[in-house]
Amino acid sequence: MGKVAFRGLFARKLRLALTALAIALGVTLISGTYVFTDTINASFDRIFQASNEGTDASITAREGVSTDQGTTPTLPQPLLAKVRAQPEVAQADGSVFDIATVFDAKGHKIGATGSPSFVGSVSQLARFRATTVKTGRFPRSSGEAVIDAGSAQREGIRVGDPIAVQAAARKTTFRVVGTVQVAGVDSFGGSTVVDLVLPEAQRVLGKVGRLDQIQTAGRPGVTPVELRAALRRALPPSVVVRTGQQQAAKESRDIRDQLGFLTTALLAFAGISLFVGAFIIFNTFSITVTQRIREFALLRTLGASRAQVMRAVLGEGLVLGVLGSAVGLALGLVTAIGLRALFKAVGVELPSSGAVIATRTILVSVLVGTVVTVASALAPALRATRVPPIEALREGVAPTLKGPSRLTTILAALLTATGVALMCLGLFGHQSETAALSLMGGGVAATFLGVALLSPYLVRPLASAVGRPIQRVAGITGRLARENTMRQPGRTAVTAAALMIGVALVTFASIFAAGARESIAKAVDENLTAGLVVQSDDGFSPFSAGALAAVRRVDGVGRVSPIRFSRAEGRGPSQDLGKPSVTGVDPATFRSLYQVEILQGGEQAMRALSTGRVAIAAKRFAEDHDLHPGSVVRLRTPTNAVIGVRIAGVYDDKGGLLANLAFDNRELAREFGETKDSFGLVGIRPGQNLQAVERRVKAVLDRAYPATDVLTAKEFKDQQSGQVNQLLGLIYALLSLAIIVSLFGIVNTLVLSISERTRELGMLRAIGTSRRQVKRMIRWEAVITALIGGLLGAVLGTILAVLFTRPLDGFVLSIPVANLLVLLVLAGLAGVLAAVLPARRAAKLDVLDALAYE
Repeated sequence: MGKVAFRGLFARKLRLALTALAIALGVTLISGTYVFTDTINASFDRIFQASNEGTDASITAREGVSTDQGTTPTLPQPLLAKVRAQPEVAQADGSVFDIATVFDAKGHKIGATGSPSFVGSVSQLARFRATTVKTGRFPRSSGEAVIDAGSAQREGIRVGDPIAVQAAARKTTFRVVGTVQVAGVDSFGGSTVVDLVLPEAQRVLGKVGRLDQIQTAGRPGVTPVELRAALRRALPPSVVVRTGQQQAAKESRDIRDQLGFLTTALLAFAGISLFVGAFIIFNTFSITVTQRIREFALLRTLGASRAQVMRAVLGEGLVLGVLGSAVGLALGLVTAIGLRALFKAVGVELPSSGAVIATRTILVSVLVGTVVTVASALAPALRATRVPPIEALREGVAPTLKGPSRLTTILAALLTATGVALMCLGLFGHQSETAALSLMGGGVAATFLGVALLSPYLVRPLASAVGRPIQRVAGITGRLARENTMRQPGRTAVTAAALMIGVALVTFASIFAAGARESIAKAVDENLTAGLVVQSDDGFSPFSAGALAAVRRVDGVGRVSPIRFSRAEGRGPSQDLGKPSVTGVDPATFRSLYQVEILQGGEQAMRALSTGRVAIAAKRFAEDHDLHPGSVVRLRTPTNAVIGVRIAGVYDDKGGLLANLAFDNRELAREFGETKDSFGLVGIRPGQNLQAVERRVKAVLDRAYPATDVLTAKEFKDQQSGQVNQLLGLIYALLSLAIIVSLFGIVNTLVLSISERTRELGMLRAIGTSRRQVKRMIRWEAVITALIGGLLGAVLGTILAVLFTRPLDGFVLSIPVANLLVLLVLAGLAGVLAAVLPARRAAKLDVLDALAYE
């Protein structure tokens, strides 16, 4: 039976190639994701290992709460003297390193859009230097700087050229005295790194008297582990001591954690592509089993058992799975390059130095692709075992294919109901974020499967509705196409279901993005009363508090209200609070520039923030954790401080600017260590011209704090909408692979059905149908199938969008009807594209050979 399986597999090479390609496309994004992220991680590993190579023990401040936004805790500089005084320490030096903005001589920002730039300090001790000089030398005085060689080459900066840096301090100009590398690599991705002497780097970063890290080397005979132990005994518990290798591993782990969402998101899109591919594999095996029904019956007549027939079909699936997965693994290398280019196109450039293919990548890619293929072939294999042997004795009788069985219908209804229930549980339950996402993902997958199993009941009415206008336009070819589509509703349904999934997700993303844009516009119009908004030029990074201090002095400016963000973790009166997000505001000015409704606590709740250790809570957060005015919570902050906080009120922020808890900005500086602003709301004095004040504010900031932008309310809306559009474009690009896989499903189905209908096509040609008419008929079949998938996807995507957005407070549901109509037109055009190969193949059939075909 093994020989039979292999002969059956290679008997139709086009079917083999198309099915293997469907599997490969489903696997390619999995392998590409792993290669892409493993390569990035390996690049960062080399950078961090080289940076800590000369360090025996590293000292950093203990961080109470890890935060993806805000300032990390630092060390007091006098601690360095204490470290140097330890008998086990031979050498020690301190360093700082933080985000900044770098400009060239013409004032243009250096660095790739979306990639942060950094300023660091150069150690006076060679062994602690993280970089090596490529050209020039290291800085020796406050007016000198070195820049990474990759940025210097990209921006055309040479030794002797001026550059400017702006972080916590005003913009300062430096002369480039050298270019540097890390671990022999010129570039750190799209990031620009500038190194200064320590005192100047501290001033620029606003860390005078503070250090981010102290690096030490032990005396001869003292191992890194012994040095770490000695320093732990001598230093206070507010610091963390690690060996150099441990510090490099910790920095690598932090990067992996920060980029973990990227791997998860890409694997989710890979799963979608593989899910779509499973429909195609199932359909392919279903068609081929139907076409080979007499072959299987003959095998049964000759003595083959049901188990042997089943093993033969599953054996074909196993070989196809391994073959397709291997091709997908190879395509993953190309996909990794494409992913890097895609992220670079949207402004996120990540470091990469040679592709990394881990054993895990090979095993997961081959295993997942093979298991999905074999699982998809299981139902057709079972069907093959049920072929009665008597069928082998009958000629010219096509197998009768029944519609969905009662059991299938019940299963489909249960799957759909279960999917909706899981989505509702994830949306409206009180699970953790990870659990909620898992429930919603499983619910969506179950819903897709349920609808796909129910879709055969919808094929006939949909094909009739879609096909009748086509019949009026195309005549007899349109009618034949419509009837051919309706002839095998189960097959058409599975083919359309593959496209349905991609279209449903695109529809969902389009509706969600349209709603997000409308919600942003509504929130800005209804909540924002400030005339201007100051923010970082990248739209999300915190910026120097000195910028808003300078804005306050501008003629025509009224009240200025800075907004800051941080994070905490803690416990409420009756339950764990998790890690609530935190906002800092100026109680005296905030509500005059931004409208927020105080639900509990009255007007005095906002004023109470200035008394210290007082917060107000967001409505949803307060409801979830049973908080009300007078409740006391205990919070741990990023500076590792543990504070008791009284809840003074509860607010409802329709605009979504405020986080779970809001504090006075002075509290954020004192207890959270956050001294930078994320947004600045700027009021205009009565009688002043908005445009004139805006020009004066821009002039001041461009001169001293060019890392900031000044936006009017309309510009702020447009900028936020632009970010939504950029994200939507990235989602479209990643979903395109699922669409491509589904189009191969249409190609596959049409090619196999043409083989099945060879005699029928020969008869049509014999009675006068031209080659052109045959081509048109096949094209219209593809168009009708694609439109069925498009319509089902659009409806399902709309339902999912409505369901998912209902729990979002203040979200404005907006359905972009024009975009959805364009999507349906594109689905029809995609059907035409998918029909090119099958149509040509059908038109080239020889009439006499086709009539004699069995």
